[in-house]
Amino acid sequence: MKTRIYNARILTMEEGRDIFRGELQIEDGRILYIGTSPKSGEAWDEEIDAGGNLIMPGFKNAHTHSAMTFLRSYADDMKLQEWLYEKVFPAEAKLTGEDIYWLTKLAIMEYLTSGITAAFDMYKLKAHSARAAQETGFRMTFCGDLNDFGGTVDDMEQDYLKYNEDPESLLSYRIGFHAEYTTNRKLMEEIAALAGKYKAPVCVHCSETKREVEECRERTGMTPVAYMDSLGLFRHGGVLFHGVHMDEADFDIIKERGIAVVTNPASNLKLASGIAPVKRYLDLGIPMAIGTDGPASNNCLDMFREMFLATGLQKVVCDDPEAVPAMDVLRMAAVTGAEAMGLSDCRTLTAGSRADLIMIDLMQPNMRPIHNIEKNIVYSGSKQNIKMTMVNGKVLYRDGAFLFGESPETIYENAERIAERILG
Repeated sequence: MKTRIYNARILTMEEGRDIFRGELQIEDGRILYIGTSPKSGEAWDEEIDAGGNLIMPGFKNAHTHSAMTFLRSYADDMKLQEWLYEKVFPAEAKLTGEDIYWLTKLAIMEYLTSGITAAFDMYKLKAHSARAAQETGFRMTFCGDLNDFGGTVDDMEQDYLKYNEDPESLLSYRIGFHAEYTTNRKLMEEIAALAGKYKAPVCVHCSETKREVEECRERTGMTPVAYMDSLGLFRHGGVLFHGVHMDEADFDIIKERGIAVVTNPASNLKLASGIAPVKRYLDLGIPMAIGTDGPASNNCLDMFREMFLATGLQKVVCDDPEAVPAMDVLRMAAVTGAEAMGLSDCRTLTAGSRADLIMIDLMQPNMRPIHNIEKNIVYSGSKQNIKMTMVNGKVLYRDGAFLFGESPETIYENAERIAERILG
């Protein structure tokens, strides 16, 4: 499949490269050419006139639980621990693999409308989420979700090998577990040994609430970051989801170990978990990415809302309108998220990289006048500005239509049926 996208403004997200007018040429899922002076005379399977709109790398949802779409607006206005143990865990126990397949497809549809081209998905029964991603053509990195309630280290190792076997696949895998407070010490030590075997980073929910941190101190005498590090979990780096409540020593461990942090501002606000110290992380040179968290705690999978909150909240808590500027946030959403997920060839738009990209509709009132396109995206952008989402060189969403070969109504009907069966 050879595709040409022309008459475009292009933001490659390469360091120091400004937006320019030009075109992209794509073949078999990768960018062949990007620039201002293309070769002529080529035969194309598809030519797309961007109409002066912006092409940029797709957003990466660096922390989510896709199949939790069935819990959207079901268990709201609750604290995290009660929400998890009284509502979420009992409902999730009733899910089948087929349920997860349909519920993940619903999430993927929402990702595409938000310009998200890859998701870092932490959920159970991954084979069914994998089938949903493959059938829709969506890129997904799985995160281990092991805890005291289910799963084994042997199974996680098999998934690690299975989903990382083919570097050309849309699917990949990172070692991980749910959280310190849901996982016993022996199990964490086994996970650390597995990570050591493959010299792999470990990904985990961490320091999301004050209660989590205080209870960990009571059990171990340490913060979650320090305790997990003492068990050897971060010898080869890692990714912390949330990272809201940190001690000074935690920042040192995170920086020393080369750990990335994924902020989830909407979910943390809705559950009253707190506001992550994003500016402090960035000032220390700690890699920061953005996630939506799951649709049960957010409740939507909207990267535009996350980007605005990521910067707006920092400006308030730091009493500094210059804190976390728009370009830093855009980099968190598009570039650092890819790095946290191990997607090194999906970071920027360059020759040889994956053609995972989006078209931002600049012909909308919220994008005019064009003083600064990057700031428009972060401060005034919304899902209405996603004109096209392409993954691996294939257009999956364009002008409000889903192009992966399945009726949206079928997915909606199945999701409703599942929610009715489980929740009543």
